Parts: sequence; C-alpha cells; structure tokens
Amino acid sequence: MRCPKCGSRDDKVIDSRQSRDSSSIRRRRECLKCKYRFTTYEEIERSDLRVVKRDRTHEPFDRRKLAASIAKAFEKRSTSLLTLEDTVDEIVHELETSGREVPSSVIGAKVLDKLRGIDEVAYLRYASVYQQFQDVDQFVDAIHTLGRRVKSNALQKELFPPEAPQNLAPGSHNISTIKKHGRV
Repeated sequence: MRCPKCGSRDDKVIDSRQSRDSSSIRRRRECLKCKYRFTTYEEIERSDLRVVKRDRTHEPFDRRKLAASIAKAFEKRSTSLLTLEDTVDEIVHELETSGREVPSSVIGAKVLDKLRGIDEVAYLRYASVYQQFQDVDQFVDAIHTLGRRVKSNALQKELFPPEAPQNLAPGSHNISTIKKHGRV
C-alpha cells in the first residue's frame, strides 16, 4: 500500500478489524519510512453486477450512487445513519443474489419498498424522482395510496386478537371459547 504522505510502499499493519456487517476489513497501517499512520479498507470486489438503464444502456452497479440517492430522500429527516446503511446493505445483498444484470426499475422498486416501511416522506421524495412525477396530481395520488395502506403499530393492541387454544378438562366449558367474535 502506498503511503498517502510520502508515497513509500513499505508499511506494516498495526490493527485489523471486521466491519459491523462483516463485508469489509478495516486495517490500520503505519508507513515504515515516515511513521505516518493511515487506514485502509478491504472488501470483495463485485464488478460483475451491471445495471440496465431505462434507455437500455448498461453501466456497472455503483453502491455509492444508490446510497447517495437514498440519503437524499432522507435529507433533514430524523432517521439514523445506521438505518440508512442497513437499508443500502439489504438492497445490495438482494441485488447481488438476483443475477448479473439488474434493470434500474428493479432497483427503484426495491428502494421504494424499503422506504415505504421506514419513512413515508422519504418514500414520496424518492418516488417523485424515480417515477418522474410531472404534476401535483401524481403527488396527491401517491399520498392517497399511502393513506389507504394498513399500518402496523407496535404500541396499539389488536382489537380482536387471535384466540390461543386452551387446554380444558373434559366436560368443562369456557364461555370465551363458545362465543366467536368475527373481525370487523
């Protein structure tokens, strides 16, 4: 590795650690000539994944480009950087396991699917660019679509929770098992 300060190629590794998701290795190095310390990252190169654009051109997949577009959608939102990184990691993993060429429409759909569950404002921001909204009516339609979907709220208990089977002695009856309430 070439020293960023003096350009010497002689260095030693002081410390090596795996990244949080075990996808790369962080190495702390020291130049043997000038004693300058610097950090390098080692990761698997996946150069075979290509994106097929709308105009049918091909280009290599760029993780940084994906991360930047998602970060732009979350700009000035109260979402942690860790959440953004995990989202990008999940999408990249799904893309890498799907094949060698991925249409940009598939990438956009995966991003929208992830953003819908995390932050609806970020979802709308990304959708407006990805789906090329031309006027306010398309925004309103997207907002109405979001409003119609059922949202799960962990803090709110279910009105009619599913009944668990109860072990009853033979011949005994439990009123709650006799009455059956349907969901509204």
